[in-house]
Amino acid sequence: MTATLSVNLNAIAMLRNRRDLPWPSVTGLGRIALAAGASGLTVHPRPDERHIRFSDLPEIRALIDDEFPDAEFNIEGYPTAEFLELVARNEPEQVTLVPDDPSQSTSDHGWDVVAKADYLRPIIAGLKERGARVSLFIDPDPEAPAGAQALGADRVELYTGPYGGAFDDPRRAAEGLSKLEVTAAAAAKVGIAVNAGHDLTVANLPPLVKKVPNLVEVSIGHGLTADALTHGMSRSVERFLDALRA
Repeated sequence: MTATLSVNLNAIAMLRNRRDLPWPSVTGLGRIALAAGASGLTVHPRPDERHIRFSDLPEIRALIDDEFPDAEFNIEGYPTAEFLELVARNEPEQVTLVPDDPSQSTSDHGWDVVAKADYLRPIIAGLKERGARVSLFIDPDPEAPAGAQALGADRVELYTGPYGGAFDDPRRAAEGLSKLEVTAAAAAKVGIAVNAGHDLTVANLPPLVKKVPNLVEVSIGHGLTADALTHGMSRSVERFLDALRA
């Protein structure tokens, strides 16, 4: 089964936030992405709102509910009380928990699911009681999927940053891909589904899909937004979907 594509809107929001103007429109480009075949939209609302603003969330929720009822809303972030309140108000189909420090420019590591087990377990249970699917952001580590499953997570999201960042180093890219393959195989063994995200592009998606046949979803923002500056949002979504099918 071909993995689905969730378009991360943070880079679009960051561009909008450079000026006190309503463009580029986060919901407008989200609409184009969904119309072009994306299966969902992702946001990562940080405490300082430097990318997605809290006020964007109900507008994205309404866009999906009113125009694309089969699409999914994925909200990712560190589970502070404020974050969990945003989730409760906006009812995403999926919540991706990420161990971000507020000062980080972007996510750059996964959860230590053993050290943080007592912290994460009740949070995951509470989110699932609200009807959300829960995904845990993890590093390529074959021990992590079993730990995530033991905490009650429905999925893991493989951090693909080291693989994506090795675009100019084939040896390092192969090493990163091998680690992702081993971790995904470990996830399949324990029966937990696999998402992936970070620095994924049209060029590096096909090798990932080949090595991780149990991949069910990718969440892509920076690379897709950069691609859209050349090709337009609609065509870029089509290009990424083609890469997933390659």
